[in-house]
Amino acid sequence: MSPATTERSDKTSRRAKAEAVILFWVANQMFAIAAGSVQEIRSTDSLAGAANEINQQAVPKVRHILEWGRRTCYVVNAAAHFGLRVTRPTLVLILRRMRIALLVDRIDRMTEIPAVYALPQAFAGKERRWYRGLAYIDDSVIPVVEPSGFLSTEEFSALEFAVKPTAPQHEMEGVVRA
Repeated sequence: MSPATTERSDKTSRRAKAEAVILFWVANQMFAIAAGSVQEIRSTDSLAGAANEINQQAVPKVRHILEWGRRTCYVVNAAAHFGLRVTRPTLVLILRRMRIALLVDRIDRMTEIPAVYALPQAFAGKERRWYRGLAYIDDSVIPVVEPSGFLSTEEFSALEFAVKPTAPQHEMEGVVRA
């Protein structure tokens, strides 16, 4: 087998790898997220008792925390995150290996995309953190979100500080006061 043949077969195999994505709606805009990035999809109605409102102003797109198993997730309102008209979301996407849950309006479907194309240079600033790239689906160009782009390190720190429980000032046994 010649090197040219090997190179051609490598390119062919790269092209053949489709990626499963979930298409979802926020306001009147469709987005895609890698299906492997989503651990669970739940109705907002089913989260009664698991979600708690938090009082903080530093990150306005986060108004709730979700106690999920042994972890706490910050619930990001996708409309507020993307600067879209705020709607009444009906679903929560709980992201895998992240402490983020995402409020969305509805799921369109799960599908496979042949490729994620690089963002055009018109995307600048924070949008470059929000999106992995673009996908072409059913004669439409759909932004593919970057799951880690929903909360920056600074936003996580601000949220951690806002929800940090105040340590009780109990006396410890065996401690001698001078």
